[in-house]
Amino acid sequence: MRKKTLIYFILSLLPGFLLAQNGTYKPMRDTVAFKQKIDQMAKNTNSIESDFVQVKDLSALTEKVTSKGHFRFRKENLLRWEYTTPYKYMIVINKEKIVIQDESKTTRYDMNSNKVFKEINDLMIASVQGNILKTGKFRVVFLESDKDYKLELYPLAKGMKESLQINMYFDKSVSSVVKLEMVEPTGDSTLIDFTNKKLNGDIPESAFIVK
Repeated sequence: MRKKTLIYFILSLLPGFLLAQNGTYKPMRDTVAFKQKIDQMAKNTNSIESDFVQVKDLSALTEKVTSKGHFRFRKENLLRWEYTTPYKYMIVINKEKIVIQDESKTTRYDMNSNKVFKEINDLMIASVQGNILKTGKFRVVFLESDKDYKLELYPLAKGMKESLQINMYFDKSVSSVVKLEMVEPTGDSTLIDFTNKKLNGDIPESAFIVK
């Protein structure tokens, strides 16, 4: 899996994403108040569990590619992101260990021995703690309409500056994650729609152990 895709799904952990309806956006009037809402929501979120539908719109294909799955997250550093349809693919982060399972093949990584995975872990922590906007890894454009907020995130890392744009949309109350979009320069895009969400439910640590 490419690095930008890994970063993308980690960003989806940040509470409050909502795909906006068509509207006119203008510069956000009060970014300080907005960041405070995000910080508060993140601090109050100890676990997230949700189904998701992912739709990839690729210029090379005439039809969109749809896949479904389920994800679970629990502080600190526990994540299970699992595709179930039309293929089986799973990524589990358990503190300093990462496991990737592709059908019957299982690969294990040590967070401390891999710079890319260490960065993923750091982004995850920043997301759930509400510090994603403070990492210095993105140029952020703050926008709003009458119904919602919009953030445009442009990576600053070398090799990624021109590779993607991440659009995040928040409702005015900054609720739990609903939708998130990534757009590439080619026009290819990925949209993830989260449903059946549960916040702060009891998720056992065994859910993050792959034998």
